[in-house]
Amino acid sequence: MQTRSRIGLIGGAMVLVALLAWAFAPRPLDVEVAQAVQGPFESAVSEDGKTRLRERYTVSAPLAGRLARIRLDEGDRVEAGAVLATLTPVLSPLLDERSQRELKARIDAAQANLARSAARLERARLGVAQARNDQQRSEQLAQQGFVAATRLETERLAVQAAQREVEAAEQERHVARHDLEQARAALAATQGTPGGRPFELKSPVAGQVLRVLQVSETTVALGMPLLELGDLGQLEVVAELLTADALATPPGSAVRIERWGGPITLQGVVRRVEPAAFTKVSALGVEEQRVRVLIDITSPPEQWKTLGDGYRVGVRIVTLALPQAVTVPVSAVFPLPGGGSAAGEGAGEPANPGVGSERQAVFVVDGGRARLKPVQVGARNGIQAWVREGLAAGAQVIVYPGAAVVDGARVKPRKV
Repeated sequence: MQTRSRIGLIGGAMVLVALLAWAFAPRPLDVEVAQAVQGPFESAVSEDGKTRLRERYTVSAPLAGRLARIRLDEGDRVEAGAVLATLTPVLSPLLDERSQRELKARIDAAQANLARSAARLERARLGVAQARNDQQRSEQLAQQGFVAATRLETERLAVQAAQREVEAAEQERHVARHDLEQARAALAATQGTPGGRPFELKSPVAGQVLRVLQVSETTVALGMPLLELGDLGQLEVVAELLTADALATPPGSAVRIERWGGPITLQGVVRRVEPAAFTKVSALGVEEQRVRVLIDITSPPEQWKTLGDGYRVGVRIVTLALPQAVTVPVSAVFPLPGGGSAAGEGAGEPANPGVGSERQAVFVVDGGRARLKPVQVGARNGIQAWVREGLAAGAQVIVYPGAAVVDGARVKPRKV
């Protein structure tokens, strides 16, 4: 009987020890994991922008006179050559000679402006020819496998931007010719009888009335602004970038235009980065050096016909586009403790300046345990990080690793 009691006590003690060992044994850490995938990767600079007209025209009084009431309202469409306002010359005998000299000087200035616009048009046409030559050269190299598809897209956008320059130059020459005709007509009107035949002020371009600066009938002086006109089909986007970001967005960079109120994302291209920066104080009171970047909208005009002048939009200027890259969630990457590297792995050069200058790491799930894996990050965006070196596609990485996750710790994966 005593033997049976002893055996029972020993067995109970062993069961109790086993239960205590199980209760106090370390449990696998419950972690979220994601898979490293291979696919397209894109990094971009995001900023708010504002639309504006590439060419805004202020119609002024070409002579002093009595202005009839302007019947146009903001938003009205006008055709080139349409009558905007009517002036009846009212000249003082003591100012006749001076007015005529001023108008003759205006004719000379209009002739010089016309010659300048013609030279700009010729320069823009040469730019189109150069852009097309670059595109053809890139297409030939692409057929031989020496140029990436993204380079071809950049060359195509550059051709479109150059063509827009030609259109703007043609418009400028048309306006210069119109100004010359207006100056000559104004001089002819002043040489007639004061209070005689009315002078019709015509529209230099086809577009919309943006502002009516003088509505009521009144006497106006020479050069007084009367209306503002513009073609809303010639909109551009202006974004103020930090100078460090602007260096990564040269002319020709692809742009995604978002948060503009429409159902789709519009496409654009950087036309120009202004050479002069300026100081701007942020909402936190920090002084920042920023520079204006001018963006052309390359999407068909019917897709953004509801946009107007001065509208707020969001822009994403693409700085890096890779067709195939190993990517992981950006929350899975963290600086390697101590900035060192694992034994047997070289540091290598970073893909982009300022990115990957220090060694990074991820935790990889291997056989139910977390393994510290040093990697080299080429670039990152708000969602993904491009792992340039140190990780293969298909690996399971831990997302948001906590302080308890260390090299060799037991983990229980849970996919995000």
